Amino acid sequence: MTVLIIGGSGFLGAEVIRQTSTAGHKTAATYATRPGDACQTVWYHLDLRDAERLDSVMAEVSPRLVINASSGKADWAVTAQGSVRLAMAAARYGSRLVHVSSDAVFSGARVHYDESCLPDPVTPYGAAKAAAETGLLAVYPGAVVARTSLIIGDGRSVHEHAVHELAAGVRDGVLFTDDIRCPVHVADLAAALLEPASSNASGIHHLAGPDALSRHELGILIARRDGLDASRLPKSLRAQSTLPGALDVRLDSQATQRKLSTTLRGARQFCTITDVVAWPVNS
Repeated sequence: MTVLIIGGSGFLGAEVIRQTSTAGHKTAATYATRPGDACQTVWYHLDLRDAERLDSVMAEVSPRLVINASSGKADWAVTAQGSVRLAMAAARYGSRLVHVSSDAVFSGARVHYDESCLPDPVTPYGAAKAAAETGLLAVYPGAVVARTSLIIGDGRSVHEHAVHELAAGVRDGVLFTDDIRCPVHVADLAAALLEPASSNASGIHHLAGPDALSRHELGILIARRDGLDASRLPKSLRAQSTLPGALDVRLDSQATQRKLSTTLRGARQFCTITDVVAWPVNS
């Protein structure tokens, strides 16, 4: 099977490349700025705003499965329109499509969200992600939209780096005690994203961990796992800040989990692993 990872140079994309290569699949990946470090894949420069370049990559790779792990942030042309453009191309070439979405499509007004809940975003990024979901399923009903939450690894994620820097006192900022999400381990997420390739799955799926934690609670777990002084982590209330966005969004992934062979572990489980290699704060 040939797998094309859109956004392969990112944190999630790199893990998808690692797993597809380990499984013996032929792998290709795209990047927007610079290619990743993986040598097991063929790299292609791609801007999702460029329909002609997208068609060229799809024609050359001819993928059985396309996983869109790209992050265009709040850029509407990339995150919303680009994702729909990719869905049209995947449908045209007969490729399975798994699109990674976000819990940012929700406002937090109802706290608990299962796959049947309609998006009600409150940020430009959430609006772009919600538009992508609606648009791509309209043009390619057989696609999979996989909503996820905070993606954590074994020391390599943005959130983990922030915890290390805050504990070392080399970064300004706080960890909010009222900003609650359902973190997922990058290895679990990548494995779950690959499963639809061998099934008839389509539509909305939730791929988040079962533990609902504030960013501060998650920070404490990471600090303890990595041998840091958790008491040094500054905390505050997001509700008292000027930052936009939802406070408490808990993705209910139970319906999707019942269909998966991959277990989506909670942060309280995967943050108890003690064999994490320490990394220099300023590296």
